[in-house]
Amino acid sequence: MALIVQKFGGTSVGTVERIEQVAEKVKKFREAGDDIVVVVSAMSGETNRLIGLAKQIMDQPIPRELDVMVSTGEQVTIALLSMALLKRGVPAVSYTGNQVRILTDSSHTKARILSIDDANIRADLKAGRVVVVAGFQGVDEHGNITTLGRGGSDTTGVALAAALKADECQIYTDVDGVYTTDPRVVPQARRLDKITFEEMLEMASLGSKVLQIRSVEFAGKYNVPLRVLHSFQEGPGTLITLDEEESMEQPIISGIAFNRDEAKLTIRGVPDTPGVAFKILGPISAANVEVDMIVQNVAHDNTTDFTFTVHRNDYQAALEILKQTAIAIGAREATGDTNIAKVSIVGVGMRSHAGVASRMFEALAKETINIQMISTSEIKVSVVIEEKYLELAVRALHTAFELDAPARQGE
Repeated sequence: MALIVQKFGGTSVGTVERIEQVAEKVKKFREAGDDIVVVVSAMSGETNRLIGLAKQIMDQPIPRELDVMVSTGEQVTIALLSMALLKRGVPAVSYTGNQVRILTDSSHTKARILSIDDANIRADLKAGRVVVVAGFQGVDEHGNITTLGRGGSDTTGVALAAALKADECQIYTDVDGVYTTDPRVVPQARRLDKITFEEMLEMASLGSKVLQIRSVEFAGKYNVPLRVLHSFQEGPGTLITLDEEESMEQPIISGIAFNRDEAKLTIRGVPDTPGVAFKILGPISAANVEVDMIVQNVAHDNTTDFTFTVHRNDYQAALEILKQTAIAIGAREATGDTNIAKVSIVGVGMRSHAGVASRMFEALAKETINIQMISTSEIKVSVVIEEKYLELAVRALHTAFELDAPARQGE
C-alpha cells in the first residue's frame, strides 16, 4: 500500500463528465489499497472567467479581494469530485486550503507556502477516506485567503506530498509524459521513462510547458518523486527523480527545449571601462525586466559591444531604456531584434561526455543555421538563432543526438 498525491489540472476537471472520469480513476487506486490525496484546479476557464468579472468592476482589482474571488473556482471542483466519489461508494472529504491549514505569506496572488498542518488529512486517511484538496490556495497568519500564482495547483500537490512524505506525487495533464522535445515539432519525439529534477528544471525554464518551474524546484528540494501522466489514457508516464542512474545506455542528451518568446538587444561602441555592464543592465533591472543570455565583445578600438536577450513582451520597454543609456554613456547605437529564438540541449550525461557543444554546432552548421549567441551550464547548451530556422534546428539536433524514436514496422 502506498500514499499517493494526485493532482488534476483544469482540463482534467473541465466538465462534470470529466470529473466523473477522474472519480473512476481515483476509485481504482483506492480499491488497490492505496491512500489517496487528490489536489484539483478550478474547472478549465473558470479562473479567467472570475478575473474577468473582477475587471468589470475594477481595472486593477485589489489583490486581497481578487484572491477571495478566484479561490472559489477550486472550491466548486473539490465539492463536485467529493460528491462523485461518494456516489461511487468511496468515502471522501473535501478541504479548502484554509481547512487544511496551508499557511502562506501575505503576498496576495503570488503567495509562498510556509508550512502545512497535515494532522486532519492523516486522520482522514487513517479512517479510509480519500482527501480532496483545493489547489492554488492557502491562508496567511491573519486568516486572509491567499493564492499561489501561476502553476499554484502543481505546487500545492508537491507541497502536500512533501509534508505527508508521500511515496509519489502524480501530476495528471493532457500529455502522457515528458518528451525529448515537442512532438508537434518533431513527430519522432520519444516519451522519457525517467528524467532528473535537474534536467526537468532546465527543460521547464528553457521553454518546456509540461510542469511549472516552481513545483519542480519544490519537488527537488524535498526529494518528492514526481510522475507526469495523462488524465484519460493509461500508461507509465514519466518519473522525475533525484537519481542519476549510471548506465551504458544513458543518453548524453535527455531533451531539446526551445523558446520563441525571446528578443535580442545590442548596444554598440560602449567605452570599455569598469562598471559599464552595470550601467547598461542596472536601468533594465530597475524596470523589472529579466535578462537571460548576455554576450560582451571588446573591439580593437577599446570599445565594447554588449548584447543580451529579454522576453519579447519586455522588448519595447527595454529598447527605449537602452537607447537612453546609449546617450548617457556615449555609446554609438542601441538596436534590437525580435526575430530570434532560443534552442537548448539538456542532459546530465553532458557531465561525462566531451565534445557535446561542438556536436551541436556541427549539426546546425550542416543546415546552414547561423548561431548568434551561446550560453552554457554544466548540463545544458543554449543558442540563439533566427526564428525562421527554429523547427529545422530542433529536428536536426534531435536526430544528431539520436533522440528520434525508432520507426515502427510498416512505416
